Amino acid sequence: MSVAGGAALAFERGREVGCESMQIFTRSPNQWAAKPIDPGDARAFRAERRKNEIHPVIVHASYLLNLAAPDAAVRKRSEAAFADEIARAEELACDALVFHPGAHMGEGTDAGVRRVAESLRKAIDGSPRADVAILIENTAGQGSCLGSRFEEIRAMLDAAGRSDRLGVCLDTCHLFAAGYDLSTREAFAATMLEFDRAVGLDRLRAWHVNDSKRPCGSRVDRHEHIGRGRIGTEAFAALVTDPRFESLALVLETEKGADGKAWDRRNLAVLRKLRGEDVRVPRPERAAASGLAAEGSGGRKSAMRRA
Repeated sequence: MSVAGGAALAFERGREVGCESMQIFTRSPNQWAAKPIDPGDARAFRAERRKNEIHPVIVHASYLLNLAAPDAAVRKRSEAAFADEIARAEELACDALVFHPGAHMGEGTDAGVRRVAESLRKAIDGSPRADVAILIENTAGQGSCLGSRFEEIRAMLDAAGRSDRLGVCLDTCHLFAAGYDLSTREAFAATMLEFDRAVGLDRLRAWHVNDSKRPCGSRVDRHEHIGRGRIGTEAFAALVTDPRFESLALVLETEKGADGKAWDRRNLAVLRKLRGEDVRVPRPERAAASGLAAEGSGGRKSAMRRA
């Protein structure tokens, strides 16, 4: 949800579309510079959070971060921005910070994993009193981006020391694009079994719930509205009825549409219907202009979790 005009307004916007949980940016995801959070805005956000039923609240880190970068200057800048992201999430008393691990830029997976782990250790050591969880988001596998395979995520966690503050956020579109089939309940179950064996379901702390415009294994990250892409609805039905994920945030990263709310309401209603609720699924008057809220677009977010 947007924080334009004041971070606390995200709760009002979340209530308007029926969020049960929520994800925000605390700074522009496409710029290095970020103004400090106004202390009054932070107090208002925390106060709204205490009296609100929207929970958990997640922060998404900047898309510019590359903790795997072989270039020392880029990595140093990324580490400083990452530390600032943690501090900002903590200032707002948010539950978790989701980040993309970055790209090894041709130096190889092992070198990239090692650099990400070193950066994570620095971040954890530099914020010993923070409560905010730090979640590695899986990727679609484009270029030299790390995190498209479960084994890479496990290697990052192991090399970083497997702090209790470290976890994983799984993105359904990224999973599918990376080659993990989700198109049936059986395929979803098999993928979850593979994740459990490689990483451990105890490390899974949140979901990004997006259908995919591209086929399984395409390695291309293109989000689609729930049930309108190549994944279909069976996987999402399995996800929202699985008691193992009952307390986790399920965050939509799909196009908002012309009025900023219609597609959120529609996607949330689809998920609730798949959950077994007797709800009407609205039909937005217009199709989304671009068809997706691309990773890197800075598109606003909405979320749901199981009641």
